Amino acid sequence: MADEKNLDKDWAPSPDQFQLEMIKKTADDSLWFQRLGGKAEVDISRITGPAPANTLAQSDLDKGNPVIFSVYTFVPRTLDKSKRKKAPSMLLIHGGIHANFNSSAFAHIVEELVDRGITVIAPDYRGSTGYGALTYKLIDYGGEEVEDVTAAKDWALASFSFLDPKRVGIMGWSHGGMITLLSLFRHPGVYKAAFAGVPVSDIITRLGYHQAKYNNMYAADYHLGKYPWENLQEYLRRSPAWNVESFDNTPLLIHTNTTDEDVNVIEVKQLIRALKAENKKFEYEIFEAVPGGHMFDRIDTIEGRAIRNKIWEFFDKNL
Repeated sequence: MADEKNLDKDWAPSPDQFQLEMIKKTADDSLWFQRLGGKAEVDISRITGPAPANTLAQSDLDKGNPVIFSVYTFVPRTLDKSKRKKAPSMLLIHGGIHANFNSSAFAHIVEELVDRGITVIAPDYRGSTGYGALTYKLIDYGGEEVEDVTAAKDWALASFSFLDPKRVGIMGWSHGGMITLLSLFRHPGVYKAAFAGVPVSDIITRLGYHQAKYNNMYAADYHLGKYPWENLQEYLRRSPAWNVESFDNTPLLIHTNTTDEDVNVIEVKQLIRALKAENKKFEYEIFEAVPGGHMFDRIDTIEGRAIRNKIWEFFDKNL
């Protein structure tokens, strides 16, 4: 029997914590313009994604309405929008479970993409932090958050006529890598190339090596509402390693690190084995104990930058 005292589903942050996150988010938004305004046209827009299946997080007046979320866009100032040849773009997906698109984590990544002439589209999909309790509790890990990303892509292509709908890439690390994979598997033929860094790949395996409170985040009433032993199929549906059969061989690069303290390498190895078992075409690299653990190719070490250059070379070739 599981320890019942560890199965309290009411684990969300306090009102004061939600307020602090909103203040931090507002302050960080201004930093995007300060840090990248010289290189890119920076904007933050509000758009809608699908209505939630679980409406517990919505007010009585809002129940069943589409979810409103933010999308950050970065258009290179060097981009010649008059050219007949349209420009490439990149969906850059932040991780989680609950987190957001912030400058401290992503400014250097965005800058490196913008320097390559790539327009960046970064959605703060449902469940992101910094928008209060209601947005936080709209989380749908491995579910409708994937469709928020699709909505952000569709909105950007409709809003920016200079973007090429046939040259859209998608990338992310950790939970963002998981959303990248699920986007490929559920929407074949949509993206030109993809990178999944240290991706969450098998939620069942993941919950086995994380603490009980991690299980509670999924089992919260406003989220999945059940533990894995109560609804195994739903957890498998949201796990990339169990859905590889629908992958259409879009150029895909996967990175993992043997000393990742968050997404254990065993998860990613299961994904790799599943893809190979289905005879799928993809590229991958398992890095051996690179300093930085989970963050090994996102930090600004010499080695981290060199590994990121491999990612950019992959996109240069395929996007």
